[in-house]
Amino acid sequence: MTITRIQEGPGLRRPNFNGLDVYSHAVSSRRKRTIYIAGQLASNMAGEVVGKGDMRAQMRQVGENIKAALTAAGATLDDIVATSTFVTDWSKFRECLDVRQEYLGALPTSTTVQVSALAHPDFMIEISAIAMVDD
Repeated sequence: MTITRIQEGPGLRRPNFNGLDVYSHAVSSRRKRTIYIAGQLASNMAGEVVGKGDMRAQMRQVGENIKAALTAAGATLDDIVATSTFVTDWSKFRECLDVRQEYLGALPTSTTVQVSALAHPDFMIEISAIAMVDD
């Protein structure tokens, strides 16, 4: 396998929340090409905010935007090895981990932080990603 994902091991507690594995502690890859996806927000093709006040809807739109960017670069969601997530409300983020799992179920490494604001006051979440593929 060219990508190895480590969720647990000596000295590592399995990252689990409400029965869902939420990230990998480490990911290694022998793949050749790295793809960097800029922070994706919950906006549609017209640049409009999707899901104002609804973190679940925003998580879904962000997932779709990441998927579209990966497709354009010749990759899939399964090729993601790392994400950085910025949320404006930690408790609302935890309520939609199942939606995140739909898109990032391959369990990349992940850092999530709460911030006071994003690029527009209606945005609640932003996710950037790194993927690796074989050429």
